[in-house]
Amino acid sequence: MGRLISTLLIVIGVGAAVVVSQSIFVVNERQSALILQFGDPVGVVNEMGADNAGLHFKMPFVTQVIYFDKRNIEFDMLPEEIQAADQERLVVDAFLRYRISDPLRFYQTVRDENGVRTRLRSIMNDSLRGVIASIPSEDVISGQRSELMDRVQEAVEAQVRTQDLGIDVIDVRILRADLPPTIAERVFQRMRSEREQQAAGIRAQGEQVAQEIRAEADRDARIIVAEARADAQRLRGEGDAQRNAIYAEAYNRDAEFFSFYRSMLAYEEAIQSGTPIVIPPNSEFFEYFGAENGDN
Repeated sequence: MGRLISTLLIVIGVGAAVVVSQSIFVVNERQSALILQFGDPVGVVNEMGADNAGLHFKMPFVTQVIYFDKRNIEFDMLPEEIQAADQERLVVDAFLRYRISDPLRFYQTVRDENGVRTRLRSIMNDSLRGVIASIPSEDVISGQRSELMDRVQEAVEAQVRTQDLGIDVIDVRILRADLPPTIAERVFQRMRSEREQQAAGIRAQGEQVAQEIRAEADRDARIIVAEARADAQRLRGEGDAQRNAIYAEAYNRDAEFFSFYRSMLAYEEAIQSGTPIVIPPNSEFFEYFGAENGDN
C-alpha cells in the first residue's frame, strides 16, 4: 500500500510539473511573442514599443507561443544580373535590414522568417530592376551609388507598405554593381576609346587656343617693337637736332676754338696707342700739329 501511494505521488508530481511547465513561458527583452490558442492568435507579448519581457503564464496544452526577434535582421540577396538603361547587363549584389514591427501581421502574412525572405527576395528583385533599368550602366558603376540606394529603398518600402508585411525596412545597401566578366573587357575598351576621343578633342581645342594666343602675342610684340623704334628714331632725331644746335651755337661763338675741339676729338678717335698712320705731313688732318711759323 505504501509503495502504491509513493508511485501515485510521483505521478502526481510529474504531472504537476508538466502542467506548470506548460503554463509558463519566458520572453527576453530581444524578443516578442505571439500567443496562439487553438491555432488562433489571441495576444502579443513585448511587441515593438512595449516593455513587458519576462515570465508569463498561459493555458497549458491548448496555447502555443511563437517567438520573433525584435532586433534588426539582415537579408542578403544572391547576386543578380540586371539590365541597365543602356541595355548593358550588370551583376548586382545587395542586402537590406528590417525589423518585425507587428508580430501578429507578420504571422498572418508570411508566417515565419523563411516566408518573409521569399517575399523580400521578390520585392528587392523588382525594386532593383525597376530603378537600375532607368539609369545608364556607367552611372551605376562609377557613381550615384548613394542616390541609387535611396531610390531602391524607397521602392522597397513602398511595396512593403502595400503588402502590409508587419515589418519596417531599416536600410538598403548595394554591395557591388559590376559588368559580367564576359563583357567587362569589351565595355572597358569602348569607354577607353570614347575617353581618348574626348581627350583628343580637348587637346585640339587647346592647341587652337594656344595658336590664337601666340598669334595675338606676336602681333602685339610687333606693334610694341614698331612703336619703340618709332619713338627711338624720333628721340634720336631730337637728340641730333639738339646736338647740331649746340654745335652751331659753339661754332658761332668761337669758330677757331670749335674747329680745334673737333680736331682733338678726331685725333682721340683715330689715333690709338701703337697704331701706325700713313698720311702726308701737310694734310689738313694735322693742321694743329704744326709750329707757329708754319713749319711742320
